[in-house]
Amino acid sequence: MQDRLKQAVLIALALSAAVPAASSLAATEPAKSVVLQVPAVEEYKETDVWGRIRSGYAIPDVNNALVSKHVKWYADRQDYINRTVGRASLYLFHVVEELEKRNMPTELALLPFIESAFNPQALSTANAAGLWQFVPGTGRDYDLKQNAFKDDRRSVLASTDAALSYLQRLYTMFGDWHLALAAYNWGEGNVQKAIKRNQAAGKPTDFESLAEHMPAETRNYVPKLQAVKNIVANPAQYAVHLPAINNEPYFTAIDKTRDIDLNLAAKLAEISVDEFKALNPQFKKPVITGGEQTKILLPTENAEKFAANLASWTHALSSWTTHKISSARESIASLARKFGTTPDAIRQANNIPQKSVLKAGSTILVPKVSASAGDISSEVIENAALALDDAERAGPKRSNYRQASSSRSESKPAVSLVKPRVKRDEAGKSKSRRSN
Repeated sequence: MQDRLKQAVLIALALSAAVPAASSLAATEPAKSVVLQVPAVEEYKETDVWGRIRSGYAIPDVNNALVSKHVKWYADRQDYINRTVGRASLYLFHVVEELEKRNMPTELALLPFIESAFNPQALSTANAAGLWQFVPGTGRDYDLKQNAFKDDRRSVLASTDAALSYLQRLYTMFGDWHLALAAYNWGEGNVQKAIKRNQAAGKPTDFESLAEHMPAETRNYVPKLQAVKNIVANPAQYAVHLPAINNEPYFTAIDKTRDIDLNLAAKLAEISVDEFKALNPQFKKPVITGGEQTKILLPTENAEKFAANLASWTHALSSWTTHKISSARESIASLARKFGTTPDAIRQANNIPQKSVLKAGSTILVPKVSASAGDISSEVIENAALALDDAERAGPKRSNYRQASSSRSESKPAVSLVKPRVKRDEAGKSKSRRSN
């Protein structure tokens, strides 16, 4: 990179030296302006993303006991930092680029460190998903598609765009980044109520003054971000090794025009399925559906390989289609026979537990049995639903006891011996952190 900068400067000097010679041209020849396309020095001054993030810090620092506590927690866990940075290396350049485009503080790129440890498959007890931990309702508010085939709350591109839009809105609402971050975690309505409570009591309304009204998670939220910010600013001070992340794009977006099996897409890109899923975690099925508006992400160096291999591929791109269950008589076993596969393959493709059966009206993935079967329609994609029942409850009722023989006393009716029905406890769902 330094060589490129030197080369640009030498070119600029050579061109500027040629300008006086131009004055000796005939007066009749009109003067020509020379525009030098010299790369800005700022473009190359940072060799890794961490330096770029440091240079864009803009949120006022917090310095309290909670910050010190969290700095120590992270500094004592080098393995955790290594794992998190390893995942972040795929996404961080993109996040910083998007923040800079919006002129937002670059330390916000560290927020997924707190939210999800940069794991796009992260799912909280409140059903918040993805790098930025969107709950379903807030995700829909920001146009993050959630259907049977994909969940854009996990999409690197879509969720980052939505998160930054949400954070911008919160900052506009409160005029303070600490309160905006608290609202991102706790909900803007809760922050507004806490502000009104302090105003009524004649108290300040900054983050630390409102902390007494906040749940522990929100009270620690800004200090956690500050702790990571401090470590990134000066890792040596805390005896932390911060693995380098190159200041260059890791992935590029490819337009997809036809349905394609996820495994085949990875194969054509010449990457592992795990790496493909890490860049495209929003796809929930073994087939990637959708038309031109659906994009897949690939490592920049593999995009050309994918295009070349796709152009020479002569077989079908997708081996899956959909089938709608018409009645309870359609069991997974009978469907497996009908579509030439195994019950386990159907269960795995549709994420159906072993002890569950399909209800009528469910739409499931099944292997294509005809080469003429087209792509899955947008209507099916948007409306497909999976309804399951417990196998034991759905099956025919059978007595666990043999019927009394006629040789026994017929003066008394047979006693119906039924096992007590145990009601299942529903899994507790914590209230959304961003319910407003």
